[in-house]
Amino acid sequence: MKKIYHLLLIFLTIQTLHSQELSIPTFTQYLADNPFVISPSYAGIGDNVKIRMNGLTQWVGVKDAPDMQSLAADMRIADNSGIGIFLYNDKNGNTRQYGGKFSFAHHLILDKYYDQFLSLGISYNLNQFRLEIENFNVPDIGVKDDRAVINHNFDVSVLYRFQDFYFSFNASNLLNKNLDKFNINEPGKLRNYQFYTGYVFRENRNSAFEVEPSAYVQYFESDGRSSTDLNVKLRWKNNNDDYYWAGLSYRFLNDQMMEPINIGPMAGFKKSNFYFAYSYQLTTNELLAYNSGTHMITLGLDIFQGVSNCPCTF
Repeated sequence: MKKIYHLLLIFLTIQTLHSQELSIPTFTQYLADNPFVISPSYAGIGDNVKIRMNGLTQWVGVKDAPDMQSLAADMRIADNSGIGIFLYNDKNGNTRQYGGKFSFAHHLILDKYYDQFLSLGISYNLNQFRLEIENFNVPDIGVKDDRAVINHNFDVSVLYRFQDFYFSFNASNLLNKNLDKFNINEPGKLRNYQFYTGYVFRENRNSAFEVEPSAYVQYFESDGRSSTDLNVKLRWKNNNDDYYWAGLSYRFLNDQMMEPINIGPMAGFKKSNFYFAYSYQLTTNELLAYNSGTHMITLGLDIFQGVSNCPCTF
């Protein structure tokens, strides 16, 4: 029985090579007041240096389940431009990837009177992906040399905003993967595409209460798989620009809309320049009997407030 368990772990590890594909796990990080993590075109929107630290523990209760830590920061460098950086460390069984994204965005005014803006973004990605063969404890598995590779890649994105409506498109990992150190059957196409859209419902600009439904769609070119997040956030503001929010996220494969992958609540607050958010996602597939769900905590700071002459950065 013990041998079968070890073989299963190896199988899952090898399968991870196909499932991770040098892609950063996306759960609800972008909903924690940080859409920059999914689209570089958001870099520099706002009048602060925005810093968000995130810890994600997936499938709590399952041994060697995915675990990730990340740090995102972006800021404006001119009236119409911004930069950002995203660093991450992602471990999944006996595979590990870590690296960073370095982003630039430029924001254009289409119509100042009607708050209509277009933002263009690009990211340079540096990623190291490694198979930790030193942790294998079953002999003769056909993997004896170091299995690690460093990849360089790019993302491009566009963001359109019209008053309280927003829509972004992001194309990630435009270049194919280096296959020299991996199995010949390993997919070489890393490209995936993300669509993120939503609308903020409020009585007026000074309203204390807001409702923000949104949707996030991700499509992988290599095998055609895709998923959708349906989200809703409720936000309460006060006169000091502090706010509290709560929401719900529902994720499903696009060919199985009524069979969610994850579903769960989230909540957070911003007090002065400090930000905190927590989200919980219940896994609704066969792993439900073996884990207590996925937990994510976000800590943030908004510092060095500045003033921009461009309304496109708000």
